[in-house]
Parts: sequence; C-alpha cells; structure tokens
Amino acid sequence: MILRVRGGADAGLGALVWLAAVWSSATAARSCAESRREYEERGHSAASSPLSPISGEHLRLCPQDYTCCSSVMEETLARQSEADFLSAVEDNSQFLLTSFTQRYQRFDGGGVSLSEVLSDFWAGLVERVFSLVNPQYQFGQDYLECVSKHAEQLQPFGDLPRKLRVQLSRAFIAARALVQGLATGRDIVNKAAKLSLSSECGRALMRQWYCPLCRGMPSLKACHPLCLNVMKGCLANQADLDSEWNNFIDSLLSLADRLAGPFNVELAADSVAVKVSEAIMHMQENSVTISTKASLLVFQGCGNPRPAPGRAKRSPREQERNNDRQRGSRRPFKTYSPEEKPTTAAGTNLDRLCCAEIGPQPKHLTTSGPVVVLELKERLRPMRGFWVSLPHTICNDDKMAADVTNEDRCWNGQARGRYLPDVMGDGLVNQVNNPEVEVDIARPDVRTRQLIMELRVAINRLKHAHIGQDTEFMDSGFYLFDSLSFCLFICFSFSL
Repeated sequence: MILRVRGGADAGLGALVWLAAVWSSATAARSCAESRREYEERGHSAASSPLSPISGEHLRLCPQDYTCCSSVMEETLARQSEADFLSAVEDNSQFLLTSFTQRYQRFDGGGVSLSEVLSDFWAGLVERVFSLVNPQYQFGQDYLECVSKHAEQLQPFGDLPRKLRVQLSRAFIAARALVQGLATGRDIVNKAAKLSLSSECGRALMRQWYCPLCRGMPSLKACHPLCLNVMKGCLANQADLDSEWNNFIDSLLSLADRLAGPFNVELAADSVAVKVSEAIMHMQENSVTISTKASLLVFQGCGNPRPAPGRAKRSPREQERNNDRQRGSRRPFKTYSPEEKPTTAAGTNLDRLCCAEIGPQPKHLTTSGPVVVLELKERLRPMRGFWVSLPHTICNDDKMAADVTNEDRCWNGQARGRYLPDVMGDGLVNQVNNPEVEVDIARPDVRTRQLIMELRVAINRLKHAHIGQDTEFMDSGFYLFDSLSFCLFICFSFSL
C-alpha cells in the first residue's frame, strides 16, 4: 500500500493515523490463546475469556486498549493479585514467625516463681533440720509448718537465703525477659503480616501483575522499579516499624550476650549447692543461739511438741545421727571440689548428683546454654531491617518481577518498555509522590502505631533486664522455667 501525503503538519498527522490503524489491526488479529491458558492454569474458568482481543472500554484497572480480558476476568484477576501479595508477605515473614516461635518454645517452660521455689525450699529445709536438732520430740506436719512460719524471725541460715536469691535473680530476670521478648517478636510479626489492603494498593497490584495477561502477554513480568514502587506504597506502614524493630532486635541480641556471659543461668546455678552447704554450716555453728531462739519463738508460738517414742523405735539413720550428737561431733553439709562443682549442663555433676531421679531433661536443658544462645543470635541478626527490605525481597522473586537488569523487556504499567519514574523512599511520608499507589500520608495507620508502642515497651523491659532490673511482677517474684526450677528444687534437697 502506498500512502501519498503532502508536506507539513497534515503529512505527519496522516502518517500517525495510518500507523495507529495498522498497529490496532495487528493487535486485534492477535490470539488470546496464551492468556486463556494462563488464566485456566490459575484455576479459573475460561468460559468468559475472549478467543481474540476485544475492545477494552469495559476495563476499570488495565489500559482500555484491545484486551484479552472480560470484566469478569479483570475482577477475578484483581482478587488474585491481592491474594498473591498477601501470600508473598506471609511467606517472607514465615522465617521470622518460625524463628521466634521455635526459640520461645525452646527457652520457655512456663511460669514458676523463683521466689516461691526458694521460699518453699528454705521452709522445707527448716522443717527437716529442726527435726534433726530436736530428736527428743516428735513433730507432726502441722507443727513443722508452724515452725517454718517462724523462720524469718528465727533466721537459722543467716543472710545466705537472701544472698542466694540475689545471685540467682539477675540471671533469671534476663532469661525471663528474653522469653517474653521472643513472644513479643512473634506477636508483632503475626499482627504486622496481617494486612488490610487499600483500594489503591489493590489496583496497583492488578496493574503490575495481571494487566500484561489482559494485553495478551501473560509471560511479561513487571519492571523491577515498577514493582518496588507498588510494594513500597502497599507496605508503607510496615516500613515505619523499621526503626523500633531494629532497636528491638538489637536489645534481644544484647541480652543474649548477657545470658552467654555474666548472666549465664548455668553459672548462676553453679554455686547453689555450695550456698546451701554454707547455710547448713551456719546453722550448725550457731546451733546454741538458734536453739535458744527456737525455744522462745517456736515452742511459745506453736505449742509444746510431743515427746519422741523410745530409742528402740528409731530408724538406724536417726540413731546414727543421735550418736553423733552425743559424741559432740558434727557432720558438715557436703561441699565440692572444683571438679565436683554442680552445673546445669547435660551430663555434668548437677545432672548426676541431683537430677538423676527425675528422668531425661527437656531439650532446652540438655543443650549447653552458650550453644543455644549462639544459635539464637545467628537467627536474630538477619531480622534487622526486615520490614524496609520486604519490598525488595518480594520484587527480587523472579515470579513477581523482571530482573533488575532487564530494563526494556518488561511491563512498565502500560506496555512493554522501560519504566521511567523514580523509585520512592521507605516509609509512609516518602510515598507522597508515589506514581503507582496513592497514599494518604496525613493518616498514619493506628495499628502500626500500636505495634510501635508494643516494641518500645518490650525494648524498655529488655534494657532493664540487661542491667539486672525487673520491670514487672515486682510483687509476685521472679519467674523462671518449670523444668529448671523443678530440677533446682530437687537438687537443693538431695543431701538433706
């Protein structure tokens, strides 16, 4: 075909009209087979899918040119794009969720109070020792409970109970704060990953991911910068978590360092048996004074005990103890050499001496503490900057966008070609000129503000625990792990 035109503006205009007509005819003649196939492979019925391109005047989200999408298809693909996006966010946050949950379960064992455990132990020890130093009497359980109530006035072990509690409390405060921090991290991720998409975000997702299908080019991927602008707009509120999130992760790492060093729970428990030995020796060395106090406080407060039965009814062990007392000898509480000193690591003397009768230890106690803490730190470090890097993580997936080096053979939002707008910064305020997602920067997300406050509260708790200070449960004692407290309680009692 030969087109004759005369010079000037009319000639240029005529040429453009002719080229547009030729291009439109070629587009109309293109088959929609690939788009239909892709649509069906995604689990949708192709009954409403055109066999060849039709006029796109009915489209609401994609360019209104010749299209392979009906109105039903466009609506279906719009819902699909939202589902794909939510799935991508969930998949990428699964690493955080799994890490926090698994480490929380590994460190946590419940809520037993250190104060209660130690109080119960010292009360039980008073009852046991009081019976031993007064063999001439027979004490019932009610009487012994009355004796234990006078223990604070009697102070048979001097200041050692308080010293032991102070020594253990810092390690357990840090351990409990770490457990709470892991639970907070898990909850924050759960809440932040549950997105509520705006209509503008939904439209942008459809335009970048499925409008190429509607144009008959289902294999054409969104240009990488286009994908980034869409993700930054849709995840603007999550990016605002970044500063406090990084502070939170840093606080967890810092506290983990403490637990591997001066606040090591194993080291704190290491001297428990020695402290108990010193307490028994203190009571033996001050037996006269304590007996005098006991006669004034206990016998007056609890009543006169019943005389013990005859010597013949005593057990061999009781008889041996009585003979020792009669000979004026003392049997000090067992102490340990450095090689015998108890610890809580698996296979060590603590396990052999005091925990052999309670069966296999839980997994979080049979693993060396420093190893567990090191593993935790290795899992925590990659979490820094997660929310800011999430758009990049999603767009780096070759299923979601073209490679960053592919600048020309990608979908730019309108057609195949280079994407020209600049990529926006991170966070809500930087989306004011986002060309893909209209974001109201004057209305911060309420839920995101709440998550930021939760992170700040958690950071404050972790920082206090870092210096051995407790920020809550001040009246209810220091909470620690069920299995560890149970083992310690058994260990305290093994040689009585």
